[in-house]
Amino acid sequence: MKHETQLHTLTGAYALNALTGEELHAFTAHLEHCEGCHQEVGEFAATAARLAAAVSLPVPVDMRQVVLDRIDGVRQLPARAPLVPSVRLTTRLTRKTSAFVVAASIATAAGFAGVALWQHQQVEQARTQAQRADQHVQDMTAVMAAPDARTTRGRTSTGALATVVTSARLNQAVFLASGLPKAPTGRTYQLWFDDHGTMRPAGLIPGDGSVLMQGDPGQALAVGLTLEPAGGSAQPTTSPLVLLSLPA
Repeated sequence: MKHETQLHTLTGAYALNALTGEELHAFTAHLEHCEGCHQEVGEFAATAARLAAAVSLPVPVDMRQVVLDRIDGVRQLPARAPLVPSVRLTTRLTRKTSAFVVAASIATAAGFAGVALWQHQQVEQARTQAQRADQHVQDMTAVMAAPDARTTRGRTSTGALATVVTSARLNQAVFLASGLPKAPTGRTYQLWFDDHGTMRPAGLIPGDGSVLMQGDPGQALAVGLTLEPAGGSAQPTTSPLVLLSLPA
């Protein structure tokens, strides 16, 4: 049976349905009387839903119209002339007609080949993006569900809820923001690891959502969030909106 203090660390794993057996029974009983864990489970469940949605990539809205436009632009073969019984058919086309038919066939084949190639490239690009998003979600899920996951929470100067989940075993951290407004045009939110007073870049986040922080937590004492110029900065240029102390 997990000790009561250890049960507080299982909120992420519970939200991801990663608990089984005795752990699941113990945490379910603990959840009935722990308001803090109940709130964390709700936040993690909502974040997991957003992560799952990020993997789903809809078909580009303009794909159908582009394909139709390209098909309409392909030169078609001329319609066959109706057969006239009283006219004797020849078995040989004139050189001019033959050249026209060949050219039209090549144009048609090239047009459809171009459409097929474009569609293939779009599908491959979507597949690659989906694979990257899926791997990103898996990495974040692994941290949140890690047996040694530790959670730190606080609020930014704007009132947004900021949460950091760290795993010493995986040597990774996930940052989650709830209620964080979208960064202004030309600006972006940037994450930092505070290495005993030295701020180390740890990735960007455009606004509300979650992200796997870049780099390892290492011996960082805290995680900071600032508003920086688009593309990020080598060092913070503004005061931290929040500075979350990490567990030892």
